[in-house]
Amino acid sequence: MGKLGKKARKFAKKNLQSVLKRQRKVKTFFKKKASKRDEKAQVEDSDGEREEKYSGRNNEVEDFKDISLDAVFDEDDSDMDGDDSDSDGYLSEDTSCSYNGETRIENHLEEYNGDDDLSVQKKEIHLELAKKMKRLNNLKAKDPEFAKFLESNKEHLQTLRDEENYSDEEESDEDGRESTNEMGKWNSSTVDSLCKLVKEQNNVPAFVRLLNGYRAACHYGSESPTIVEDSHTFSKILTFMFHEADNIFRKILGISESNDRKEAILELKNTSKWKTLKPIVKSYLRSTLFLLNEVTDSQILAFTLTRLRASIVFFAAFPLLLGRLVKISVHLWATGKGTLSACSLLIIKDVATVFNSNCFETCMIKAYKAFIDHCKFVEPVLFKHQQFLKSSFIELCSQDLQKAYNKAMVSIQQLAKILQLGLRTKKKEAVKKICSWQYANCVDLWVAFISLNIRDYDLQPLLYTIIQIINGVAVLFPGPRYMPLRVKCVQWLNALSVSSGVFIPITSLVLDILEYKIGKESSKPGKDFSFSSAVKLPKHWLKSRNFQDECFFSAIELLAVHFAQWSYHISFPDLATIPLIYLRKFHELTTIESLRRVVKRFIDQVEQNIEFVRKKRDEVTFSPNDQQSAESFLQLEKSGGNAPFTKYYASVIEKAGSRNLVMNGKISSLEQKKSKGKRQQIPKNAMDVDLTVNAEGNSH
Repeated sequence: MGKLGKKARKFAKKNLQSVLKRQRKVKTFFKKKASKRDEKAQVEDSDGEREEKYSGRNNEVEDFKDISLDAVFDEDDSDMDGDDSDSDGYLSEDTSCSYNGETRIENHLEEYNGDDDLSVQKKEIHLELAKKMKRLNNLKAKDPEFAKFLESNKEHLQTLRDEENYSDEEESDEDGRESTNEMGKWNSSTVDSLCKLVKEQNNVPAFVRLLNGYRAACHYGSESPTIVEDSHTFSKILTFMFHEADNIFRKILGISESNDRKEAILELKNTSKWKTLKPIVKSYLRSTLFLLNEVTDSQILAFTLTRLRASIVFFAAFPLLLGRLVKISVHLWATGKGTLSACSLLIIKDVATVFNSNCFETCMIKAYKAFIDHCKFVEPVLFKHQQFLKSSFIELCSQDLQKAYNKAMVSIQQLAKILQLGLRTKKKEAVKKICSWQYANCVDLWVAFISLNIRDYDLQPLLYTIIQIINGVAVLFPGPRYMPLRVKCVQWLNALSVSSGVFIPITSLVLDILEYKIGKESSKPGKDFSFSSAVKLPKHWLKSRNFQDECFFSAIELLAVHFAQWSYHISFPDLATIPLIYLRKFHELTTIESLRRVVKRFIDQVEQNIEFVRKKRDEVTFSPNDQQSAESFLQLEKSGGNAPFTKYYASVIEKAGSRNLVMNGKISSLEQKKSKGKRQQIPKNAMDVDLTVNAEGNSH
């Protein structure tokens, strides 16, 4: 066969199958090479995306760590506690001191009291200083040589400051203040003579001297030298001032003892009497607050708070001291116990009542933050105190429901935000934050607040939001180790349902508890464990008989509360149908006779109540659409407690109470052991003991 011509070869290249096949092979070869390069590029891109996604998740977790339960109140918390720039030295003991408005004290006050804009100017100065400090820090960061220059001239600046401070001290001494050295040492007879002059002759210079002695006593141990000679003198000064100071102030100003209106002080603001008396009152209040910060003995603290409470109206003239009082009172309320905590609560409530408005919000925010800080852990020995903190906080909120409602909404929304992040990410940090006593106690706090007030006020938005949060927590933690937390969730829902009258389904959550599988009991005993102080169970507890009993009795008690609420409702037979099916199945499958007896009795009682309601329902003449008649169904029987399930429910609650008593007995024994192990709290100084004895003697 001869060679093909030019045209034939062109035709063959274009149309013959062998040529097309070879061309296809070449194309696929180059495609493979290109695809490998593309795959590498895609892999790099996907790795970059993964890194971005991973870093995004990390950022989300980091953001989650930064979210705190009280972060929403940082901006709203206008802290009244500030730096009081007025001198805290001793008052002048000039014998010419009187209340005629011509004294050196009055002249001294006119310089500071004449202008109401002084506090505004102070704030502006502080803001300006803060801006300048920020700029200075930025300059140091940008220019290291500038920072070195400042360091080299630091000593020279310090000497200039010392000279200024020294000159200020000389001016203040010339302005009518006296040093401790000039006052000399005080003994018991000196105090007795001064007290006699004040009581019998209303001698003002003697009272000012006593006030200086009171200041020295309050600062005992923090200043040296001191004018107080011994513990007996110390206790006499403090006791006299606690009992007489408020009466003297009110007598001079003409304010009755029952007058606790802040307007009573504000109206006297421009009078000569108040201008003269103001530094004396301020010295007393400041010294008392200083004492509250220094003393550690709970009896002295409680007694001091009780006496300071009588003078609370005078804080109207001193906003900075008022903020300090709130801060100290909230701290003692949260950390103290018994009488001390109760006295601190009375101070907080009085401040919120007398000064209302912003003071109420400040008290509430500080108390809420203190509650959160002290409920991170629930130990048996702290359980009673934490319950007191919860109930007293709700009592404080009840003083102004509108403002409390706003703060509650903000706090509950923060709880919902934390839960949403946990449900979306399901990261370890998120789960740990939600499955904690701090989160649970916050939910418990607002559940109690809503339950107490929902009948009298419209709290429906709070109710629905908190129900969603509780259901979300139950969904997030379905496992048997989280059984205590799920029991708490059902208890919260039951409490909300009983208080609001709204039907909240809880049977599915309760029946899930009954379906927990119990592992084979371990031969090795686990560590001691308190069920009441955990939201998550240790693994060894899941293999114990105690866990099975706790699951069963908790489920029966929770269902009993739910059924008791609706035992007189017209829909009770329908409501109890599905739970009865599960309980009958449980009765057939369980092999423990003691549990079989309890569940059999529960089923019988529910069936009797179903029959009772069904008979009454068959007798009615109204239609199911008649909502009003359906709501009034069996109300007469309900008031008499005639339903069969009512008596059974009483016995269930009684047995549950006995189980709790056993737990409380363990708690009390733990408290006794802990109290014996602790050393007795030593007062800050030896003089505290004498004051306690003297204060108790004078209080009778």
